[in-house]
Amino acid sequence: MEGVTDDHPGDHSGDHSDDRPDDHVARIQAEWRAERPDLDTGPQGVIGRLHRIANHLTGELTLLYAKYGLTEGEFDVLAALRRAGAPYERAAGELALHTMVTTGAVSKRVDRLERAGLVQRRRSDVDGRGRVVRLTPAGRRLIDKAFTAHMANEQRLLGVLTPDETAQLERLLTRWLQHLER
Repeated sequence: MEGVTDDHPGDHSGDHSDDRPDDHVARIQAEWRAERPDLDTGPQGVIGRLHRIANHLTGELTLLYAKYGLTEGEFDVLAALRRAGAPYERAAGELALHTMVTTGAVSKRVDRLERAGLVQRRRSDVDGRGRVVRLTPAGRRLIDKAFTAHMANEQRLLGVLTPDETAQLERLLTRWLQHLER
């Protein structure tokens, strides 16, 4: 977190706000301001807090997935199949596009899900060499339960923000992410 934002010079006149929270990131910023007053540590306030929030969120989300016997990646694969709509299947290569992992990582997850009876593989009707992955009825029941709990968990995690704050945060993060993913 520190090295990403500490080497960009700029105006640091806004760094000394008295209404800033005294948290881990604020303490790091204060130490850097003392040691390197020539650098603007302002970006660290956003990036550092996002980094810490992401770590907390990952922990909270994976804890919930584990209650359903799933890893984060397995949840992701089941969710991608469920979102496909009936008959709840996608080509194996297509799954990588609808999850956040490579085709190799998808294959390992599908192996485990298949052993657990949550998905089935079959040859593609379009390409005899390709494979299609389909949710089994057990897989559909599990992802429906897990996704319902996941949405309640995300509501709980966002509960500290008002609906307006949540909408504003979503707009800002969307804008930023679009820029980063260009």
